[in-house]
Amino acid sequence: MTHFAVVAPPFYSHYKALQALAGELLERGHRVTFMHQADARGWLDDPRIGFVALGASSHPPGSLAALLRLAAQPGGVRGLHRLIGELANTTAMLCAELPAALAALQIDALLCDQMEAAGGLVASALGLPFISVACALPIDREPGLPLPVMPFAYGTRPFDLQLYQGSTRVHDWLMQPLRRQLHRACRQLGVAPRDGLHDCLSPLATISQTIAGFDFPRRQPPVNWHEVGPLRGESTASQALPVLVESGRPLVFASLGTLQGGRLDMFLRIAQACRQLDTQLLVAHCGGLDSAQEQRVRAAGASWVGDFAAQQAVLARADALITHGGLNTVMDAIASATPMLVLPIAFDQAGVAARVSYQRIGLRLSRRARPRALMQGLLALRELPGEPLQRLAAVLQQAGGVSRAAGVIEASLRPAGAAQERSA
Repeated sequence: MTHFAVVAPPFYSHYKALQALAGELLERGHRVTFMHQADARGWLDDPRIGFVALGASSHPPGSLAALLRLAAQPGGVRGLHRLIGELANTTAMLCAELPAALAALQIDALLCDQMEAAGGLVASALGLPFISVACALPIDREPGLPLPVMPFAYGTRPFDLQLYQGSTRVHDWLMQPLRRQLHRACRQLGVAPRDGLHDCLSPLATISQTIAGFDFPRRQPPVNWHEVGPLRGESTASQALPVLVESGRPLVFASLGTLQGGRLDMFLRIAQACRQLDTQLLVAHCGGLDSAQEQRVRAAGASWVGDFAAQQAVLARADALITHGGLNTVMDAIASATPMLVLPIAFDQAGVAARVSYQRIGLRLSRRARPRALMQGLLALRELPGEPLQRLAAVLQQAGGVSRAAGVIEASLRPAGAAQERSA
């Protein structure tokens, strides 16, 4: 039995993916404890999973809400820089408090989300084995590829390569607050300096929620890299669909995720476009809209508006998806072979949209697209070939999910355990 600590950014989609993985490990007889600020406990609803609250003075209960509001709408370069600074402060807190917490619980190994550097950094300093998990697009760098947060299409021309290099320099300049915190933490922990998230990844294994054939072509894939598809618990495919106005009419599903679900203007434009196409529209705003705003979206043309829907079940029935480009939603669309319009807003969503377009499984539009452009996009989806989606759906079906991910984790730790036993 291994006692795992999980270190991840306190975002809903990341915690839900890692909770599903934790559940599989618990079924196999292991123990799992998440570690973060107190508010992050709210993302967990499996009572078998432990939680240790950190940052009582710097990240007290109630403080996460402000970070989530800033992450949802950073408001330009200044707001983005502030968000990066806040996330870097969280990393600093974790680097300072994780060592004692890990020792107190006698943690054997860590599962570290790629988007939080503290887990891998502290594990390396303490000599603990750790596995990296890419809940978003993998951040493993490779010459000739754009960073996952960049909106660029794939290309091999000199111009493309120069664009990728230049954008990487801009990205690293913006991430200076994190680099400063990492350098400070490295001095305190007595390890060589790390400059960014990509310097804190596991040498043992990386588990990715992507699948083979979705990302841009890699000539130098990372060592011990495992694309297992979505990390999910029990399937919700058997859940009932909302009552549809007319079951014979085309159906569009629209979701902007948990952070971006409050973008009323986007939902209104989507509803107007669907009304003009005489298409049913199901909107899931993930709690971002109040009842009056829901009514406005219905009046604009939506057939059903609610906080959450049985996403996998809806996509199995839908003719098209309109999404912000969250990786979880896109993977669900691939599983059901549902073509998609991607309207990226933040984080790696522009990179996801670029890959959707590259693989010809959907189209990218601006998040500011007007109803006419959205109409044209939905009509254009009908002209896309079905083979690319069917091919990726077949790959995803065989990817393995949480079962394969748990097997990779156990196999990756066996050599380390055997070496420790020989040493003892």
